[in-house]
Amino acid sequence: MPTPSLDSLTSSAMSRRSVLRAVGLGAAGITAAPLLAACTGSSSSENSSSRSKTVTFGSNASDAVPKKAMAALMASAKTAAGITVKTNTVPHNDFQNNINNYLKGSPDDIFTWFAGYRMKSYAKQGLAASIDDVWDKIGDKFSDAFKQASTADDGKKYFVPLYNYPWGVFYRPSVWKAKGWTEPKTFDEWVALCKKIKASGMVPISFGDKDGWPAFGTFDYLNMRVNGYQFHVDLMAHKKSWDSKEVKTVFDTWKQLLPYHAPGSLGRTWEEAAQAVVNKKAAMYVIGSFVGQQWPAGDTDIDFFLFPEINSQYGQDAIEAPIDGFMMSKKGGQNANARKLLEYLGTGKAEDAYLATDTNDVATATDASTAKYNALQKKAAQVIGAAKNISQFLDRDAEPAFANNAALPAFQQFVKDQDTAAVCKNLEAQAKQIYGS
Repeated sequence: MPTPSLDSLTSSAMSRRSVLRAVGLGAAGITAAPLLAACTGSSSSENSSSRSKTVTFGSNASDAVPKKAMAALMASAKTAAGITVKTNTVPHNDFQNNINNYLKGSPDDIFTWFAGYRMKSYAKQGLAASIDDVWDKIGDKFSDAFKQASTADDGKKYFVPLYNYPWGVFYRPSVWKAKGWTEPKTFDEWVALCKKIKASGMVPISFGDKDGWPAFGTFDYLNMRVNGYQFHVDLMAHKKSWDSKEVKTVFDTWKQLLPYHAPGSLGRTWEEAAQAVVNKKAAMYVIGSFVGQQWPAGDTDIDFFLFPEINSQYGQDAIEAPIDGFMMSKKGGQNANARKLLEYLGTGKAEDAYLATDTNDVATATDASTAKYNALQKKAAQVIGAAKNISQFLDRDAEPAFANNAALPAFQQFVKDQDTAAVCKNLEAQAKQIYGS
């Protein structure tokens, strides 16, 4: 984990949360377009793709590595399923900025998108086609958590997962072994460990929130550990109040951790915060597994533990692991071959084709190969597969305008002044305006 209101956040956040994705030349066979709108002017022959083997595909995978991986994936679809895919690749930020006009115009049959609220939003607007028939064929390849993440409010499925990556508490095992520290299971154990680490002269928890989004991960985990996954999802949809006692408890719990965070976090990027752990100046870091890119090449001294338990009623049953994948436009729903393509994309074979190039993510299908996974990927896959519930990160689970315009600056202000009453009152007032309730 991970839209120019939101997507200006998301484009930078997601590029940072996507491991080792450097901007560069695209792969052969992918058509680049400067704006998403450029993908919508299909010719009459293209619009009649339902009468051919061709499927049009709108992709936000514009960085070099994922772009090449997506090209390999679609090439494999032609080999395995006999489907020719015409790909329109758009710069990641432009794709998200123009998604509304794109889906209301002449969209491609299939397009890249995200699970969670963003998927549900376009399903609710009637801009996406339901794919329950596709899930009838691929459902046995996904855990209940992935099935839930692909289901909209109407109970129908609209999304096919491709990969995801977990958030956790990352550290250097060699440092912990030398110090005699062990992974905490509960919040009280964690705070006690932080006190011990601070007394040793090392920063307990590295933190960098200059860009705002990293704090979302800590809040999401605190909320799920204190109030449970369902409350968290309901809060993201504003079915629960931000000014409630439950949310105030979350911020008050967060205040217990802040004394052990690295000072000056609002002036530090996530990469700089990661380097504190890499250079053994900080003991741990709450972040996504993409943090591994900050370790030197060949350095495998990295591990993570699940965010500790706070409320025994919920334990550690939920994990923050943003999911990327595919949706079908309303227009694409009329193309039988688009459904056939989604059936293929929902297989381990397809995910293997993608991950053979982009080796920085974790496959979602149970029949995908893990033979080439490194130790971190293997553990990531294990904890994701064991999770009862999977959250998508606040900027995906919540209304985009709320995440970017309300939550991001409010969380930064809270980190600065630690005023629980003020942040809750502020967030609820803005939520009422943005959600209209």
